[in-house]
Amino acid sequence: MATGAVPASFMTLKGRGNGLGLAKTSDFVKVSDLKRVKFNRTKVFVIKNANPASNITELQPASEGSPLLVPVQKYCESTHKTVRRKTRTVMVGDVALGSDHPIRIQTMTTTDTKDVAATVEQVMQIADRGADLVRITVQGKREADACFEIKNTLVQKNYNIPLVADIHFAPSVALRVAECFDKIRVNPGNFADRRAQFETLEYTDDDYQKELEHIEKVFVPLVEKCKKYGRAMRIGTNHGSLSDRIMSYYGDSPRGMVESAFEFARICRKLDFHNFVFSMKASNPVIMVQAYRLLVAEMYVQGWDYPLHLGVTEAGEGEDGRMKSAIGIGTLLQDGLGDTIRVSLTEPPEEEIDPCRKLANLGMKASQIQQGVAPFEEKHRRYFDFQRRTGDLPVQKEGEEVDYRGVLHRDGSVLMSVSLDQLKTPELFYRSLAAKLVLGMPFKDLATVDSILLRELPPVDDKDARLALKRLIDVSMGVITPLSEQMSKPLPNAIVLVNLNELSTGAHKLLPEGTRLVVSVRGDESYEELEVLKSIDATMILHDLPYSDEKTGRVHTARRVFEYLSENSLNFPVLHHIQFPKGIPRDDLVINAGANAGALLVDGLGDGILLEAPDQDFEFLRNTSFNLLQGCRMRNTKTEYVSCPSCGRTLFDLQVISAEIREKTSHLPGVSIAIMGCIVNGPGEMADADFGYVGGAPGKIDLYVGKTVVQRGIAMEGATNALIQLIKDHGRWVDPPAEE
Repeated sequence: MATGAVPASFMTLKGRGNGLGLAKTSDFVKVSDLKRVKFNRTKVFVIKNANPASNITELQPASEGSPLLVPVQKYCESTHKTVRRKTRTVMVGDVALGSDHPIRIQTMTTTDTKDVAATVEQVMQIADRGADLVRITVQGKREADACFEIKNTLVQKNYNIPLVADIHFAPSVALRVAECFDKIRVNPGNFADRRAQFETLEYTDDDYQKELEHIEKVFVPLVEKCKKYGRAMRIGTNHGSLSDRIMSYYGDSPRGMVESAFEFARICRKLDFHNFVFSMKASNPVIMVQAYRLLVAEMYVQGWDYPLHLGVTEAGEGEDGRMKSAIGIGTLLQDGLGDTIRVSLTEPPEEEIDPCRKLANLGMKASQIQQGVAPFEEKHRRYFDFQRRTGDLPVQKEGEEVDYRGVLHRDGSVLMSVSLDQLKTPELFYRSLAAKLVLGMPFKDLATVDSILLRELPPVDDKDARLALKRLIDVSMGVITPLSEQMSKPLPNAIVLVNLNELSTGAHKLLPEGTRLVVSVRGDESYEELEVLKSIDATMILHDLPYSDEKTGRVHTARRVFEYLSENSLNFPVLHHIQFPKGIPRDDLVINAGANAGALLVDGLGDGILLEAPDQDFEFLRNTSFNLLQGCRMRNTKTEYVSCPSCGRTLFDLQVISAEIREKTSHLPGVSIAIMGCIVNGPGEMADADFGYVGGAPGKIDLYVGKTVVQRGIAMEGATNALIQLIKDHGRWVDPPAEE
């Protein structure tokens, strides 16, 4: 794909803000990262490069083969190794944030802020668990007044952990609490704008400018106060709480999230205030990753170096919440982005610290050793707009005795490694694969494992074990086994696992003609070694970098493999194969899988997952694999929950209610339910959800369909049943499957 460079004055169109707009014609077709401008009295979309300091702009085609050149946007220091992005130091009390310091971890209290004793006690518990910062919701004057007492009490008890005020809709409250807390979090979507009504509004240029002047008038006093008292600030955009003005102009999109934050950042810079960080949170890890990347790309263009606070908002609880957070946060850490993180779980806040620490350690280690692979040119990955690279699924070939089309799934595949011992009890074995049984015979279901890896075949005379495998093959489940096993104890219609060396020596040619092959690659092989892939017909590729190879980056070697395949028009499906060591804790496994395989899947790179851990429960590994695919917005096999982590605004016990709702609705794949503690995290924050259960007042629940409230003030006792009825009324309910 060719690139070029032109003077920055080339084809300039005047739009809002400084910068270069490129358009081919006045009816320019939307491509990627766009800006709406006026051209010959017509509003058109153009690609924007906002760097006022550069005289030369590097260009590349907008898409493969496109005649339109657009500015190249860098979003991290390196795409082939983890190099931490250089940022300025921002001081939050005595804690320094930025690239010259460790990645800081934080959480948020769930107590009523007005309850000073309870809040102080919880802050101390959080500090004792090792958090660097703690955030407290401050929604009104009484809470702001309580903050002074909270701060003083903590100091008296020798707890100097920096405190962060969480502000929504309350500029006057922010001004008050800035006198005692160390950092103020403002949400650009609701600090100066009214609550979003999700209305499409038409703005003239003058109208839009007046809105910006209103924001400046409201925001400037807080900036000046933060300067006066030496406070820090987080400009924290949330995907679900963008203002109607931003959504009308930029769409409900990562671009809108970035522009919303930049409006506030420009005011800070105008007042020479630089002690702030950015965040771009969303409950959907794919959108979250895109938004942070776009934010950093724009900062590179502008020459800004502000730190990043990372988080997936409303992640949920348990393994689901940890997996979703690991996918989003881990992806960015692998690219050297992120200076402080929070894992938002619907659990007690101190429980967030450990997964936070694991992710921070992962990011710090990767950047310290600059984990990666030898440099390579990357032309095909889409950084800012998700586009899945889908490998060619198996097709049936003439003369084949069995149907191989089911060994992979179009929405993402789950493979499992199995042992000979499991074959001794076939019915239990089939159930462990989540297969349905009819008279003892297995059949595939929505969440059934697609293929299995059997490293050792049963003896040829073990008829029972071989019959158990034949029955799986008959229902189009792939049975994969190493070349050496298939040569010594051949299993009819097995798929054979080979490595590049076995391919290059021709050992696989001793197999019967037409034998299906799976090829295992590390990803850091020479291009000469990879050339053999051009001469074979592989059913799938397993990307399998040894876990013990710490210096080599799994994410970066996989990117290199995908680049090689795309460059050579090889459309083999690729599955991420991670072999964990014995003794790895469950949380470590979940976070590592999310941060490594998830970092590729959110870029559309990969067709499935194979997780191995010798001493982990089989069902846990299977569920983790499906959770990973669902968290990356691929294969949807269970109900999706958008569940806020609770705070001082929460109007009911989120953990108890979440458990109750999950127990009754967890069997609805394709349905997304938001469980939100209050209206601040209400219709806006649950942008991903089909149905919403939202605290409207103490003891009262409001129900939503999408972003629209449909029932208000339902008594808590009957709210879960009312939610179920709402799902039924919209035709999305199915009864739970009967126990077999």
